[in-house]
Amino acid sequence: MNKLEEQIFEAKGNGLTDQEIGKKFNVNFRFIEKVMTRQLGINVSNSVKKKKIKTLQPKKFNLEKSTVWSFKSRGSWATHNGSYRGNWSPYIPRNLIIKYSKPGDLVLDYFCGSGTTAVECKLLNRDFIGIDINPNAIELAKENVDFDDNDLFNNDGKKSDIKLLVGDARNLNFIEDDSVDLICSHPPYANIIHYTDNNSNDLSNYNVNGFLDEIEKVANESYRVLKNGHYCCILIGDMRKNKNVI
Repeated sequence: MNKLEEQIFEAKGNGLTDQEIGKKFNVNFRFIEKVMTRQLGINVSNSVKKKKIKTLQPKKFNLEKSTVWSFKSRGSWATHNGSYRGNWSPYIPRNLIIKYSKPGDLVLDYFCGSGTTAVECKLLNRDFIGIDINPNAIELAKENVDFDDNDLFNNDGKKSDIKLLVGDARNLNFIEDDSVDLICSHPPYANIIHYTDNNSNDLSNYNVNGFLDEIEKVANESYRVLKNGHYCCILIGDMRKNKNVI
């Protein structure tokens, strides 16, 4: 780590915002992000501290009934927080899990990240397999699902079985054909946000064309492991390049 990166990392630890750091050191947000990813092994806004849980469920939650979803707050129940860059709002997997699965079903998220979907599966009594190519992300996910679940049981009295594994979404050979009840995942947006440092297998390092080639392999594996007639739910945003939406 060079002197500039040391100063930026220290400034982050002292609570300076990205805007303040950018102005002070004349760097852009992408550079700050790379510094954090290189130093911590995961793309987080700051060093992750264990969150004190105030409630395990969202207040006044209503299942979405339209085709346009909008959430006034990001969601902060259980261990959910916005420190992991680009993670999705827990309201999204909560809606999908309730709509398209039932207690005791097996849910798969092969871009697990910090474990947003895993936490929701634990809260909603679904079994879960979470996969991420970054071992540091999996360790963070394990921390996020490590909370007291004494009052969380499936209908048959069993607790959710949560598995978190380092792996590649393009190769799910350890999962049997037609065994998953719901796929619920949030892939990277090509190379908009980088989730690892110096990992050539990370899909967030691919350009658009390369990303499409690789995500097709993910789609093929999804089709293989998903039960017939069940759902694969993917959230992925548009990106802008040369002032055009892709």
